[in-house]
Amino acid sequence: MFAHNKRLQYTVRVAGPNPGLANLMLEQFGGPQGELAAAMRYFTQAVSEDDPGRKDMLFDIATEELSHLEVIGHIVAMLNKGAKGQLAEAVDTEAEMYRKITGAGNDSHITQVLYGAGTPLTNSAGVPWTAAYIDSITEPTADLRSNIAAESRAKIVYERLIALTDDPGVKEALGFLMTREVAHQKSFEKALYSMESNFPAGKMPVDPRFSSVYYNMSQGPGEMRGPWNQGPQWDFVTDREKQMGVDGGSGEAEVKLPTSDVEVLKQMQMRTMSDPTKDPQTGAELGLDPSTPKGASAVSKP
Repeated sequence: MFAHNKRLQYTVRVAGPNPGLANLMLEQFGGPQGELAAAMRYFTQAVSEDDPGRKDMLFDIATEELSHLEVIGHIVAMLNKGAKGQLAEAVDTEAEMYRKITGAGNDSHITQVLYGAGTPLTNSAGVPWTAAYIDSITEPTADLRSNIAAESRAKIVYERLIALTDDPGVKEALGFLMTREVAHQKSFEKALYSMESNFPAGKMPVDPRFSSVYYNMSQGPGEMRGPWNQGPQWDFVTDREKQMGVDGGSGEAEVKLPTSDVEVLKQMQMRTMSDPTKDPQTGAELGLDPSTPKGASAVSKP
């Protein structure tokens, strides 16, 4: 159950209209790293979480992310406020209105013309929000790591947005939201590391034959060695032959089929077989052969 409080978590103070900046802010409203995606990711994880502590944490953070969505939405609305009235009342000439909407590389027509200077659930390029942004798999050790990465990506987007504006009120609000991403990351890390068995994800043991092998499959100039592929904990394999059929098998795909399927497959192979002894003339060759005059018909090879 949700109960809405009309006061924002952080006060929004916008110095003046800026439709272009409003359009960029949509990245954190309906974008893949945005607040709605975060809220839905953590809310759906909380619903299916069995651990009472993690369940409570996920519901708390999911609800806070909705409050952040509200803050971003108000910033977008305030930045668009002047344009909203001008567009609705058509106070400018057509040419002047078009210049304002598209000038200086400004793509704010997405929010102004298509959505009436509102706050659509799209990213800054106008792509609608989608549940495909949610990558939860209902395994806490995997989901918490994904959450940590999501908070890190969101922080980076906020840093970039802060660098795009000189509006002190907008900078301040975005700085708060950026800081909360770090706080959430800390909570997720604490929850992850408080699980005694948190890596690797899941329950099944790995195959020790392959768990500490590094296959050097991209060879040539630019190769680097480091703790990710060298040291006593790694078996560094460069031999191409040793990178194939590593299980000791042939490296070929095999399947056991019933006799009836084998016979049908043989019939299909005979029907669709290419004859390597034939060299038929192709349409592509007709266009490439300068000896064939335009309009002349080519004689097929026997």
